[in-house]
Order: sequence, then C-alpha cells, then structure tokens
Amino acid sequence: MIKGILEISPWAYVGVTLALTHITIASVTIFLHRCQAHRALTLHPVLSHFFRLWLWITTGITTKEWVAVHRKHHAKCETEEDPHSPQVKGIWKVLFGGVILYKQAARDPNTLKRYGNGTPDDWIERNVYSRFTFGGIAIMGFIDLLLFGLVGLIIFAVQMVWIPFWAAGVINGLGHFLGYRNCETPDASRNLSPIGILIGGEELHNNHHAYAHSARLSNKWWELDIGWLYIKTLAMLGLARIRRVAPKVSITRNKLTIDHETLRAVVLDRYRILALYSSKVIRPIVRAERRSNQGSGRKLLRRARKLMTLEDTTRDLGAHAALTETLQLSQTLETVYRFRLQLKALWANTANDGTRRVESLKAWCAEAERSGIVALQEFSNVIRGYTLQTS
Repeated sequence: MIKGILEISPWAYVGVTLALTHITIASVTIFLHRCQAHRALTLHPVLSHFFRLWLWITTGITTKEWVAVHRKHHAKCETEEDPHSPQVKGIWKVLFGGVILYKQAARDPNTLKRYGNGTPDDWIERNVYSRFTFGGIAIMGFIDLLLFGLVGLIIFAVQMVWIPFWAAGVINGLGHFLGYRNCETPDASRNLSPIGILIGGEELHNNHHAYAHSARLSNKWWELDIGWLYIKTLAMLGLARIRRVAPKVSITRNKLTIDHETLRAVVLDRYRILALYSSKVIRPIVRAERRSNQGSGRKLLRRARKLMTLEDTTRDLGAHAALTETLQLSQTLETVYRFRLQLKALWANTANDGTRRVESLKAWCAEAERSGIVALQEFSNVIRGYTLQTS
C-alpha cells in the first residue's frame, strides 16, 4: 500500500475529510453565495482570494458561472427558465443530476452575460481559474495522494462529490421540495433543518429566499446558521464587512397610528406576514368551518388552507377549480382570502407613492376591523403595531 507523508489513525482520516469538505462548504456559502451572488457582505482581498483558490482546487467552480446560475435561479424561480427547479424538472433529476443541470446553465453565454456581472475579472481569474478549471482539481488530487497515500484518493473522491451532491443536489432539490417554511415566499423553498451546520447554514433555504440579500440565514431564535457565526467572527477580525441582514421587527400592541414607518416594516417583512396571516387567520377559520360543515364540503375543506395560500393557482387548473369550489362553501372563507389578495396587492403595487400606499394600508386595517371576523380584527392590530427595530 502506498503511504503518504502523514500516517494517522482511521478516525483521523475521517476528521480530515470532514474538515476539508467543510472548508469548501464555508467557501461556497460565505464567498460565492452571500458575498458574490447577493452582495450581503464584503471580504478582505486576501480572504476573498483564499476562497477563490480553495474553490478552484476543490471544485473547479468558476465564480462568474456559479453566481450567474444562482442569480438566474432567483430571477426565474420555479419556472421553465429556472436552471434547477424540482417543481419543474422533477425532484430525482435535480437531487441526483443537479451538477449536470448546473453545467448546462453555466454553458449559456446569455446567462453569464446577464447575471454574472460584478464577479472577479483579474489576470489570474482569466488566465488560470477560468481557463484551467480542471487544473486545480488535479493539484488537489496530487496533494491528497502525497499527504495520505492511497487513502488520499478516497479523501479526494469525497471532496469531488461533496458540493455536487449537497449543494447542486440537496439544496437545489430538497430545498424546494420538503421541510418547513417560516415565510410564504412566492416559490417552493423550504428550510431543511433548523440546525444549519453540515451545509454551512444553507439548510435554512426558505429563510434565504425570503431575504435573499441577508448575510444571516437564520430567522427564528432557535435556528442555527453556522455560516453566520463564521461571518461574525471574520467581521470582528476585520476580514469582513456585513452590508445587509434581514429586517428585525417588533409588534407594538395598541398602536393606532399607521405611518410610513409602519408601511416600510410591513413591506420589508411581507413574506413573514403572509405566513403569519396563514397561521393566525386562515388556519383557525378553516378549522371552524370544518367543525360546522357536516356535508360533502368537509372533505374539500381539508385542503382549504393549502389552496388559499398557493401563490398562483392559475397555472394549475385543478387547484384553481378546487379553490373556487372551496370559497363558495363559506362567505367567511371568501372574505379572508380576498383580504390576503388585497394585502399582497398593497406591497406589489409599487407604482403608487408612499402616501397612497399608507392610505391603502389604513383602509385595509379599517375594513378588517369592520369585517366582524375576530381573527381578521386581531390581525389588523398586529399590522398596526409593526415597527422596524433600529438595532
């Protein structure tokens, strides 16, 4: 058996493999994703170049290609133009063939031109990293073999499949297929786990789609984003500067005034508000309707909450017909669904100036309070109390 320079125990080989792959994961989430694709933070040039070099030798990823494909995913999410939507292409194709889909998208010059702007374009990027994408991988293979002998080839193989499986497969696939949602985003994104360690915090995928330009992916107090911990540490060391994070809001009870600050807080936190509306308004009303309905509509009401929170039932004729039939069962259901649509229209109608949108929000709350529906009245108080935290 060919031995390497380092002879360590079997468990030490496992530890080394996990450490090396974790550095790669950290490079992807901190540098490629949060820094380059979304500009949520800036990195010291030395650290930035370390990440570029590490990604070159461990993945062969070109920064411009990765950024362009990811930005297109956000711009065209869950459509035919989405490079890797499991809702369109199927979960198995994305889960096990995500890297193929990525390479297909990265070869499109129009994608690179439209979505790849602002990425590194210096001499070494043009003449080394982008030109010899397999050169770095070959160097990594040689280093693994030199240090660990034949075991190094196993370590190298794990390194080569780590990002294609976890990032291109699991995040792009399962991250839009199963898990929990904090926010009612207009896509199928899901949080895979509240503990984001194995994939550097990318497990919190729904949070990311709700606040794409946030350097922090955790949303609830009980969620852990290890990538954010790394970024905070780098910031304290002067190696990173955090530019944007998700808004922090508080709800002030018995607040009567709706002003521009209220509107701004509501618009910035709109996806979380929709999730709150679903849990605090739609869910209890659907439950009450199911208890009171003993006829044929009871079966239909089992799907009512899901149908009433679908972003676009017009693309699914079956869902659209089922929603229409469900809303005909109850005037209360029709009312709360109409209020949800009006709330979405309020922040979608950017053509209106701030003053007109404030007046629209006031009118929404006033009508909700006159509706006679307790859940709507209570939710109006939540909206009135929305305030952005300054720290």
